[in-house]
Formats: sequence, C-alpha cells, structure tokens
Amino acid sequence: MSESLTTVLALGAVTLGSLHTIAPDHWAPFAALSRAQGWSRARTVRITAVCGFGHVTVSVLLGALALVFGLEMLRVVGQRMEAVAGLLLIAFGLVYAVVGLRGAAGSHCHGHHHAHYDHVHEPARMTPWALFLVFSADPCVAVIPILFAAAPLGVLRATLVVCAYEVATIATMVVLVLPARAAVNHVRAPWVARYGAAAAGAVIAAVGVLVAALGI
Repeated sequence: MSESLTTVLALGAVTLGSLHTIAPDHWAPFAALSRAQGWSRARTVRITAVCGFGHVTVSVLLGALALVFGLEMLRVVGQRMEAVAGLLLIAFGLVYAVVGLRGAAGSHCHGHHHAHYDHVHEPARMTPWALFLVFSADPCVAVIPILFAAAPLGVLRATLVVCAYEVATIATMVVLVLPARAAVNHVRAPWVARYGAAAAGAVIAAVGVLVAALGI
C-alpha cells in the first residue's frame, strides 16, 4: 500500500512540477537575459537550473514547515510569497530595462563604451544572483499538500517524492528555456545591440504583469 501511494504521489509531484513550469515566468526571463547578456547555452542551462533549485527548495521547505505549523497557515503564507514574487519579477524587469536604457544612452553620447561605465552600470555580475533571489521567493504552493501527504510514508519515500518534484520542475524549465533562447537569438535587427538589455527588461516586466494578472 505504501509503495503504491508513494508512486501516486511521485507521479503527482512530477505532473505538478512539469505543468506549473509551463507558465512563462519560469523560462521567458532566462531566454531574454541569455540573449541580452550573450550567455552561452551551457551558462543559460546552469543559471536556469540553479534558480529552479532555489524555487523548488523553498516550496519543499514550506511543505516541511506545514508539518509543524499546519497546512492552512502555510498555504496562506505561500500565497503571499507568490504575490510578492510577482511584484519582484516586475521590479527586476523594470530596473533591468532602465539600466539598459542608461547604457544605451551612455553609448550614444560617448560613441563607445567606457570600461568604468560598464563596470558601474552593467548588471551582468549581479543578474544571476538577483534572479536566484526572485525565484527563491516564488514557491509553488500547490505542491505542499503532496509533500504533506508523503511525510507519513517515512523519510526515504518522502525524499523520493521531493526529488521527483525537483527534477521535474528543473528539467522542464531547461527544456522550455533552450528553444526560447534559440528563437530570440535568431532576432537580427539594428536596434538589438543597443537596446537589447532594455528590451529584455521590458519583456520580463511584461511577463511579471501577465502572471500576476492571471494568478498563475
């Protein structure tokens, strides 16, 4: 009985992990930033996977806390975190767009990029960490009942369910990011080199607004 229940819960975790990742906020920001910052395919995969790990780990931690503080309270807390995460994604996109516009303006005024200007205003080094924080603040509340149900099965079986959810979520993010990255890399226009960062920020902010509006 416990084996069949573990299988059902693991399949449920895989299904949920895959389906909720289809939402554009789980892959569109990485594709846009990959194009804007010239990330390689391997770097794009690494950053996506690390951010996905932060996303699912917070979900799992909320599930663990549900065992202590109760499922309903953690659901409320998780929903509030999801709402804040949407706003963080919008803010991230807007800030990135503004920085991109300032970089474009600086390039236009000076005719070329100065090393000092790039060091101060280029967000390349901070972007992956900022993304990690945004995604870590965005748990998947729907998985908490599944993790809650797996807890009585023991540490080993519950860990199996958790791993199924984590692998499904991260793998789906990567699978969706790669073709999106390939598609945006085919965009060839005169304005891309100058306004690519601003456009990427605008896309991310728009995705945040869409996701917040639809509640997904």
